[in-house]
Amino acid sequence: MVDALDNGHTDTVGVVVIGQMGRDVVVRVDDLPDPGGSVPGSGRREMLGGKGANQAVGLSQLRVPTALVAVAGDDIQGAALLRQAARDGIDVSCVPRRGPTALLVDVVDARGDRMLVEDVPETSLVTVDDLDRCSALFRSAEVVSIQAQQPRTTVLAAARYAARLGALVMVDGAPDAEALDELLPSVDVLRADATEAELIAGHAVETVDDATAVGKQVLAHGPDLVALAVPDVGDVLVWDGDHALFPHADVPVVDRTGAGDAFVAGLLAALRRGDDPRRAGELASAAAGSTVQRLGGRPDLSSLGGRQERS
Repeated sequence: MVDALDNGHTDTVGVVVIGQMGRDVVVRVDDLPDPGGSVPGSGRREMLGGKGANQAVGLSQLRVPTALVAVAGDDIQGAALLRQAARDGIDVSCVPRRGPTALLVDVVDARGDRMLVEDVPETSLVTVDDLDRCSALFRSAEVVSIQAQQPRTTVLAAARYAARLGALVMVDGAPDAEALDELLPSVDVLRADATEAELIAGHAVETVDDATAVGKQVLAHGPDLVALAVPDVGDVLVWDGDHALFPHADVPVVDRTGAGDAFVAGLLAALRRGDDPRRAGELASAAAGSTVQRLGGRPDLSSLGGRQERS
């Protein structure tokens, strides 16, 4: 990235989120269909979605000034998503428009199990050129959160640039092993779900002890905090000299979609205000627990905003 290009942004931003935005269509069914079969749906919702947008929405609901670096389609759906993001209080001044809008279709049954279909055109991915056009936004950021599902060159460029500017850098997800080795020296916080944790470890991460051991290995390569999901158990946070488990909340699960995005939003909101890892994990876990009780990945963390300010 270079510093020459400038979008004119001067206000301080709490968190810049780099990731995906798309049209999220969610349909609830009693049971998922068998191959070749069909079932009636109900409770359909259509909304702003994608990992980047979900995190940005959650952060804004937690009263954190937030900007989104993503790509909106050059179509009616893209325009509608940008209007929704603006209503959510998100700075979308660095969201270019090109190609068709990414589409995510989430079919969820009565047990909270789901099938996800994603149509994510290559044009909807964030490029290094997109980052260059937002250099002023980066210079105003306290925290930069990067989704590892974006192209490797984008992830590496964003992390290195944000680190040079002194922002707290978080990466959500796990790129391939070679990219991870290049990336970790620029990362302060790494978060991975169960599948991504397995990619990092090279083996299944099935217990708290497994996650703790992998977290310690990652810490040795740069980050100060590692958050790893353990299937059917919860999330383990590992930091220098300590670790903690944050079990899944004992709540009715409607849809697990977006729980990880809400966890990241809570974690970053707490770290930004200076909370220690345990306090940050508590808010992150509460955010995830709130989101699984709703249909669709869009969070509703407004009730936790007051809790954050009182903590």
